[in-house]
Amino acid sequence: MDADDSRAPKGSLRKFLEHLSGAGKAIGVLTSGGDAQGMNAAVRAVVRMGIYVGAKVYFIYEGYQGMVDGGANIAEADWESVSSILQVGGTIIGSARCQAFRTREGRLKAACNLLQRGITNLCVIGGDGSLTGANLFRKEWSGLLEELARNGQIDKEAVQKYAYLNVVGMVGSIDNDFCGTDMTIGTDSALHRIIEVIDAIMTTAQSHQRTFVLEVMGRHCGYLALVSALACGADWVFLPESPPEQGWEEQMCVKLSENRARKKRLNIIIVAEGAIDTQNKPITSEKIKELVVTQLGYDTRVTILGHVQRGGTPSAFDRILASRMGVEAVIALLEATPDTPACVVSLNGNHAVRLPLMECVQMTQDVQKAMDERRFQDAVRLRGRPIAHVAWLNGGRPRPGMTRAVRSAVRRGHCPRPQDCSPSTMLLMLRQGQIKEIGWTDVGGWTGQGGSILGTKRILPGKYLEEIATQMRAHSINALLIIGGFEAYLGLLELSAAREKHEEFCVPMVMVPATVSNNVPGSDFSIGADTALNTITDTCDRIKQSASGTKRRVFIIETMGGYCGYLANMGGLAAGADAAYIFEEPFDIRDLQSNVEHLTEKMKTTIQRGLVLRNESCSENYTTDFIYQLYSEEGKGVFDCRKNVLGHMQQGGAPSPFDRNLGTKISARAMEWITAKLKEARGRGKKFTTDDSVCVLGISKRNVIFQPVAELKQQTDFEHRIPKERWWLKLRPLMKILAKYKASYDVSDSGQLEHVQPWSV
Repeated sequence: MDADDSRAPKGSLRKFLEHLSGAGKAIGVLTSGGDAQGMNAAVRAVVRMGIYVGAKVYFIYEGYQGMVDGGANIAEADWESVSSILQVGGTIIGSARCQAFRTREGRLKAACNLLQRGITNLCVIGGDGSLTGANLFRKEWSGLLEELARNGQIDKEAVQKYAYLNVVGMVGSIDNDFCGTDMTIGTDSALHRIIEVIDAIMTTAQSHQRTFVLEVMGRHCGYLALVSALACGADWVFLPESPPEQGWEEQMCVKLSENRARKKRLNIIIVAEGAIDTQNKPITSEKIKELVVTQLGYDTRVTILGHVQRGGTPSAFDRILASRMGVEAVIALLEATPDTPACVVSLNGNHAVRLPLMECVQMTQDVQKAMDERRFQDAVRLRGRPIAHVAWLNGGRPRPGMTRAVRSAVRRGHCPRPQDCSPSTMLLMLRQGQIKEIGWTDVGGWTGQGGSILGTKRILPGKYLEEIATQMRAHSINALLIIGGFEAYLGLLELSAAREKHEEFCVPMVMVPATVSNNVPGSDFSIGADTALNTITDTCDRIKQSASGTKRRVFIIETMGGYCGYLANMGGLAAGADAAYIFEEPFDIRDLQSNVEHLTEKMKTTIQRGLVLRNESCSENYTTDFIYQLYSEEGKGVFDCRKNVLGHMQQGGAPSPFDRNLGTKISARAMEWITAKLKEARGRGKKFTTDDSVCVLGISKRNVIFQPVAELKQQTDFEHRIPKERWWLKLRPLMKILAKYKASYDVSDSGQLEHVQPWSV
């Protein structure tokens, strides 16, 4: 990791500070409304980025109530104030409902308290109500100052000096109920809690052949219910925005009885706490239980998750999201002018963007209005944005979520016609003839399984093309869905190149990326990478906790990824690492020495531990052992050193909610693509020879796109098995800044105010 600006990829620290200096400015940060995991990560980012640019940053304890009460509730923060809070759930500065702030008198007191500390920049982390209050406060600001001057509480110079209040919001809500952003802070962590409970419940439910009704949060938004239902393969789900049609009681009972007839030992029903019918009458978990017991006589249990969903440590996704939003919020405050409207920092694909705050709030309120008026299709719109024999091939190493992707493809394929076949392992096994037909019930219980139930091998098809062609001809396979990593990508290229010699390969072929390394060209995310990232983050949390009760200690952690530094870089950001060494950013002994000196200085203060991540192939010579020995020698007398090689534990475990849903949706989309291709050729005996019939299905920004492998070859570094362009490298400076290194930050990607686009549930 390079602490010297001369090697920074873009921009310069001097240019950055010239244009975005916080000197003489004061920023207040508060959390309001319900708490959400990741709020502390956002607070930490605001504080450290604010201090980094030379501004004073103040905690406002207990939300708007603390702003109204003033005194010790508004306190200046320093760098160490937010140390070791990244992994802590809830909010360390507190959150409270405040009736006083709803009145002008209360806002007058709040303005006076802020002026005493020169705070004219406000960062609010909360829901739509909290952000609406902040916007009203901003609009009234000049009038409040004039009233304070008339009352003799401030002088006229203060009115001129502090004439404008800048407001930037971040949405902290586990419900993901705010329009304008793909994800709110806390949502992913809440899904982790829900899936953990469901996975535990499924074992006891299968043992006793029971039906479970799980009630999750979501008074006005069914996001948690919908996504958790997809992630666990629930039999039925109830959402506020999309009430079931008339006669749903009978339809649900028929569905449950059919499942029992197929020897399924458990039924899972997910209900959002705000679920309603078409008449706006509540559908409660108890009502559903009573219906199942009365109509079917099934042993049924109700589990209400409640505030468990708000608790626990934030996921890696939420830590990174909140950190990015916090940094962007500070930049937005520094760039704001008197004419800049209040904005909210949102997530659009892979980008942190700024949107007009009240436009987003209005759209969020319009959703509820549409639901109240029973215009449910409008509510859903405001929230967002034939079959054949198919073979599923798992190529390369096993990835968490790979099994889920196969399950999704099988069941999507069985929707129109129950005829599919699947190999039991990779292409080599296809050569050996281990192919069997797989049906709807064969994939039951696969939702929470890690690895690959079909099995995988890191073998390319090039040597066995004749045998593979024979098997495809014998089993009448006329399309291929390949789920795997870089080996699968190479295999797809070989199969495509072999079309001239083997007409059996002139079929639609599509690959779904699944690799913890996240190194497949054509996709920003691969199935399994999020699960591995959470494993790394959890492990780092435990390591840091072990260091809290000992003398000062630095940990060197080696992560997987080959030559791709995604896990090390993003894991370092999520875990609050002091350094992360990756192949994409070369380093030398001077950089290592600089990092050691940096940690030594930190250890001389109140910091008790250091965390350094190293990608397994970042350097041929600067190995994990070398870095460990260097830190151990140079840190003598100040800290001692330990090393951990995480190894294959990063590939194990149950897939995260993100990976389960990515696998579900992207595999279903792949099946739709195959279906469309085959339907297009039906009755004409068409052979597929064009480039667009061999594709990688990936996520680019917020879009799902099919990219021909022939085009992706130009975007691939085959020697190092990585894409030439990696979106996540632009986040690298954030980790350095938040770890107190001097680093440049290219603000060219900072979002300008945009009009709100509907987001998808």
